[in-house]
Amino acid sequence: MEGGATPTPRGTRFRVRSLTAERLWLCLFDEADREARWQMDAVGEGWFEAFVAGAGVGTRYGLRAEGRYAPAEGCWFDPAKLLVDPCAVAIDRPYAYDPRLGEYGFDTARLVPKAVVTRLPEPLWPPPPRLRPGGLIYEIAAKAFTRLHPDVPAARRGTIAALAEPAVLDHLTMLGVNAVELMPITATIDERHLPALGLANAWGYNPVTFMALDPRLAPGGIDELRAATASLRTAGIGVILDLVFNHTGESDALGLTLSLRGLDNRTWYRHDAEDRLVNHTGCGNTIACDREPVIEHIVGCLRHFVLRAGVDGFRFDLATVLGRGEEGFDTDAPLLRAIGDDPVLSDRVMIAEPWDVGPNGYRLGAFPDGFLEWNDRYRDDVRRFWRGEATCGELATRLAGSSDIFGRSGARATRSVNFVAAHDGFTLRDTVSFARKHNAANGESNRDGHDHNFSWNCGVEGETDDPAVKAARRADIKALLATLFVSRGTIMLTAGDEFGRTQRGNNNAYAQDNVITWLDWRGRDREIEAFAGELARLRARSAVLRDAEFLTGQGDPPDVAWLRPDGAPMAVADWEDTGRHAFAMVLRAGGAGLIVMFNRGREPVAFVLPDGRSITAAPRSVGWRQVNA
Repeated sequence: MEGGATPTPRGTRFRVRSLTAERLWLCLFDEADREARWQMDAVGEGWFEAFVAGAGVGTRYGLRAEGRYAPAEGCWFDPAKLLVDPCAVAIDRPYAYDPRLGEYGFDTARLVPKAVVTRLPEPLWPPPPRLRPGGLIYEIAAKAFTRLHPDVPAARRGTIAALAEPAVLDHLTMLGVNAVELMPITATIDERHLPALGLANAWGYNPVTFMALDPRLAPGGIDELRAATASLRTAGIGVILDLVFNHTGESDALGLTLSLRGLDNRTWYRHDAEDRLVNHTGCGNTIACDREPVIEHIVGCLRHFVLRAGVDGFRFDLATVLGRGEEGFDTDAPLLRAIGDDPVLSDRVMIAEPWDVGPNGYRLGAFPDGFLEWNDRYRDDVRRFWRGEATCGELATRLAGSSDIFGRSGARATRSVNFVAAHDGFTLRDTVSFARKHNAANGESNRDGHDHNFSWNCGVEGETDDPAVKAARRADIKALLATLFVSRGTIMLTAGDEFGRTQRGNNNAYAQDNVITWLDWRGRDREIEAFAGELARLRARSAVLRDAEFLTGQGDPPDVAWLRPDGAPMAVADWEDTGRHAFAMVLRAGGAGLIVMFNRGREPVAFVLPDGRSITAAPRSVGWRQVNA
């Protein structure tokens, strides 16, 4: 039997698991916030139960746990702390940081959200995912995406429901989006340093519990997500949830006691030999994803979102943690294997961010065959090429599917998720507008965020009215977009990059829940947006671009030919020539052919087509032409 609150005609059964607590108390709250307590019965294997007659849907509740309080030994039991049920599917208000939430003996019942007994929608068995390898993922921060959208009703702006609005669906369809990837929509809490700075977490990568949606993003709860998912699917668009199972917002030893820490700290969090919290995430703690109760809970969370909301799949933040055991990362780790073996999850889209900050944490290419992986090598090499540093050969490797990374075990198809910009780092526009980060608004004296961005400013740092600089930036944005759309593998575009969004040079805008991250729909660059739409139509009508198999140069005719501008095949010396600025990729499939011309130079380049005709590629551009195969 699963944990959580299950309403019945006579009342509600509450079920919670803790392998280390001595006693658990169920606490119910009436409309005046008066608390009534029931001691829960231990029923074996760490499970505790209570049935409360008359407690129905809408009842608010929490938990209190008794046991040893010895933080130096990893024991944080404090019955003064009201704890949120890890299996809660709804909470009555957002989490809010308060230092007293970590103060031993301080009763926190008035400070933490209460879980809400909820009647879940009937389970459904969703059809196959809309996204297939080679498709287009569109990354969205739900609030920032529509907070300023003039064509979305004011009451819906910044919510999950806004994704079903006609204006939003029309935009996604214009871009040829196969699936939206929603940055975390489960309930999150601000990091402890943000309130004093007047800042708030805008990204959501600091959860407390893993199933309850944030009331600010989904005031309608799981029903709202299910309805939005259905509307998107009707438009041919799937939904991927970006989930965080690597840490929680309870943070380090100076953090808060909100749920897992007060309920079963030693089971849920990884500790070192001296009982200190392990920090492989950079967020203060690390979930122990190799332990049976944790595996069971995470798989249950994934099944919940598939069966109750109909989502297509998941992207896992700092996914190396999911495969970590006491000896490090394992491709065949128990949690990764459990996800692949589960009948509900086995056909879902699974995407790994294949790194964490722990020992040997960078694991690009090491996830199981069923996983797609964010490919930061693609991002860096594409930027380096257009910045003038990478060779044509390095770019061609990324265009062809990154077989050096994903073909190591004899695979024929790539598992790469190609992107040139994501939520973390510079936006696409800022990549060509800033040579260095400008993160002062984050309150950390510009120390946070990556220092090596492979970005450039086209001659002026930041905003400018110089028409020549603006034209150069627009050309570079188009070149980067075109490179992405003609690459082998699944491609990802972050919302707003198709119309020139800026974060004012901030490459770590997690704390900017304001106009720095909110999309400016009124001020978008219509020319770049139209170009992105043209690229979407090109990819939609060109099966050779959507194919996920590696380009090898084999076959009859060969699937790809790499040519110099004069029409001759590229030789080894051409690939390695750091001064070479232009080459062509000729793709063939059946009776169709497409030639794509890359020119990163400052002068036009004349290309000889396979049929003997000539075409000129503009400076700093990617051009294409249908050709006979």
